[in-house]
Amino acid sequence: QVQLVESGGGLVQAGGSLRLSCVASGTIVSITTMGWYRQAPGKQRGLVATITSGRSTNYADSVKGRFTISRDNAKNTVYLEMNSLKPEDTAVYYCHTFVNGMHYWGKGTLVTVSS
Repeated sequence: QVQLVESGGGLVQAGGSLRLSCVASGTIVSITTMGWYRQAPGKQRGLVATITSGRSTNYADSVKGRFTISRDNAKNTVYLEMNSLKPEDTAVYYCHTFVNGMHYWGKGTLVTVSS
């Protein structure tokens, strides 16, 4: 059973930084594509960033140049480094993977950016 557990969210002022972590069990982050998504109040969940097994990365236009996705294979963990945060980055951030034909999501971690 794949489980994803996020942490690292919190309250930060605009312009600040946070690092989110996603610890995976039941799968190996080095051989699967891992992703971060977010859902703001009243909005649909959307892609933030992904990292493939070959370490290719993809970012939503709104976070390019500010966010960085990475992984630590030894810790089976994926990170999202978020810099220059804006109030519009406020959302619940979810870790995601797709394994053996099934989508798996973490429970999410709340990021609140105050102006």
